[in-house]
Amino acid sequence: MKKIIFIQTGTGVDVHGQDVNEAASRAVKDAIHYNSMPGIRGFLPEGDINKMKVNIKLALPLDLNELDHNKIKKLIPYGDVTVEVMTGGMATTSGIFLEDQHDKNDLMYIVNASIEVGY
Repeated sequence: MKKIIFIQTGTGVDVHGQDVNEAASRAVKDAIHYNSMPGIRGFLPEGDINKMKVNIKLALPLDLNELDHNKIKKLIPYGDVTVEVMTGGMATTSGIFLEDQHDKNDLMYIVNASIEVGY
């Protein structure tokens, strides 16, 4: 990306599922949900929103290799989308001890997202 025009951040949480895809999707949606960029076409080559570049940076607490990059990319309706993953976010107690369930734990996954838009 040569120029960044816009950056927005968001946070997503999966309280009981320990699913980084769910938490990451919520973080991306949080970052873009309340934004409108009506003037962005004036900054893009040829005014084409499909030529904009969108870089999604995600900070995941655990299970980085389980993130479905294509699922995350589909959340952005326009442009050439890339996904960058790094360790971060938080895994913290959800307050429920699941003694009877051996396949789950009590952690909630919290993911941070930064969405960069430019060309």
